Amino acid sequence: MQLATPYQALSHVKSHDRLFIHSVAAAPHCLIDALIMHAERLQDVEIVQLHTEGPAPYASPEMANHFKVNAFFVGDNIRKAVQEGRAEYMPVFLSEVPQLFRKGILPVQVALIQVSPPDKHGYCSLGVSVDVTKSVIEHAELIIAQINIHMPVTHGDGFIHVDSIDYGIIHNEELPEYTPSPITDIQMSIGKNVASLIEDGATLQMGIGAIPDAVLTHLDHHKHLGIHTEMFSDGVIPLVEKGVIDGSKKVVHPGKIVTGFVMGSRKLYEFVHDNPSVVFLDIAYVNDTNVIRRNPKVTAINSAIEIDLTGQICADSIGKKIYSGVGGQMDFIRGASLSEGGKPIIAIQSTTSSGESKIVSTLKPGSGVVTTRAHAHFIVSEYGIADVYGKNIKQRCKALIDIAHPKHREQLERESFSL
Repeated sequence: MQLATPYQALSHVKSHDRLFIHSVAAAPHCLIDALIMHAERLQDVEIVQLHTEGPAPYASPEMANHFKVNAFFVGDNIRKAVQEGRAEYMPVFLSEVPQLFRKGILPVQVALIQVSPPDKHGYCSLGVSVDVTKSVIEHAELIIAQINIHMPVTHGDGFIHVDSIDYGIIHNEELPEYTPSPITDIQMSIGKNVASLIEDGATLQMGIGAIPDAVLTHLDHHKHLGIHTEMFSDGVIPLVEKGVIDGSKKVVHPGKIVTGFVMGSRKLYEFVHDNPSVVFLDIAYVNDTNVIRRNPKVTAINSAIEIDLTGQICADSIGKKIYSGVGGQMDFIRGASLSEGGKPIIAIQSTTSSGESKIVSTLKPGSGVVTTRAHAHFIVSEYGIADVYGKNIKQRCKALIDIAHPKHREQLERESFSL
């Protein structure tokens, strides 16, 4: 590894390179800023990424001739660029993103990563995001790393030796933190309904946000829960401290919390630092259906933008407008379905912020079906639980209308006759 300034290191990026940026809270912003400083000499650099926290100046209108974003997941910082056509979205299961790099489908010339300082053996940690980054650093031609004392050292797959890093930049800054909004009464009701489906000894997968947090607040009296999930946030910490989450019933990595990345508060980053009970693994393994299904009672809790009365679940777009991504929803919906005693759950608020029903007779034109009607099991709203698995279309319509907002039920019932 050669130490350099950010500007010096990024001088090695060339026009038409494909460049990967480390994911979520691990996005190395001092390197991103240096990349922008080189923009005038660069044309058509393709940036591939999952979601990244913080600004994405490379996706701004004035950078359109210099950088082309190709995202596997669309977050706040690039959503406008995607919807305006300056950036692109690639639909792909999160579990399969690593093979795009490993099979040479998307060869990467440059990887921008953020790591912990090297230990006495010369190993740095990818810290809070191992996810797809492990597969990238195995094959990237040039690796440029921000070395940050605030990056936790995490156990698992995320170690890289300094000899594998081409240029190292020492730049210390706090990781971005996620501050959840207060949980509303409606979200608490949804959380209570979801929690009623969770059995003692279950293995949980959940995301980030108010509804997963609401679910976790209702689990204080459960026993022997485990975690095997693509990501988690602060909500699991109190349950670990109370002994509710101990992983003792898991078959795969018993006693361990298994994840691909985390996003949350400084307390969360301190919790995962040098914590052997939490293992960060390659997302191709974490989200592998054949791995997920081996644990008992896998309970996968995911969300949706819109659900039609036949059970089709749209989770990545609002009509034709791309909003987020496929992510790991299908990986875990299928894994939970195949798990002994497993429960795939889609949890939604019955209406949007403007009062439109999220349960509809037909999806908006152009909507993406992330989870098919054949994969749907439990749909949960603040009004109850619809178990659509093993039900025909007519039965599904009735079950889903029953958990829709009361003001929309009559209209939905009328529309259901045409299905």
